[in-house]
Amino acid sequence: MLLIYSNSVYLLLNISIFINNNTMVTIETFRELALSHPDAVEQPHFEKTSFRIKKKIFATLSTYDMRACLKLSEIDQSVFCTLDKSIVYPVDNKWGKMGWTMFTLEKVGEEMMSEALEKAYQHTLKKKK
Repeated sequence: MLLIYSNSVYLLLNISIFINNNTMVTIETFRELALSHPDAVEQPHFEKTSFRIKKKIFATLSTYDMRACLKLSEIDQSVFCTLDKSIVYPVDNKWGKMGWTMFTLEKVGEEMMSEALEKAYQHTLKKKK
């Protein structure tokens, strides 16, 4: 099944550049990408690191298991999860139904991670207003 939604069309049409493009996302790369957004800050969040805009979390990072969790819109979550469920998948509880989505950093390409972080940042920024 191919789902196509407005600004997420680009993601589905360019699937080959996003998955396993030989550029594994490191902890430092993830941190740089997340903090590249205007006014984004890094703060501790339980045993993880959170990335926030205006006090709202748009991403968390678990260095222990090399995974990131991003707050996506329902539409963006469905698009990213369509790509490869072993790499990107909803959190397996009520948080997943609210858009929280897991990314396996060792398998995701840098370009895909950058795009996902941008979507999460914009979604969180929009909700805060």
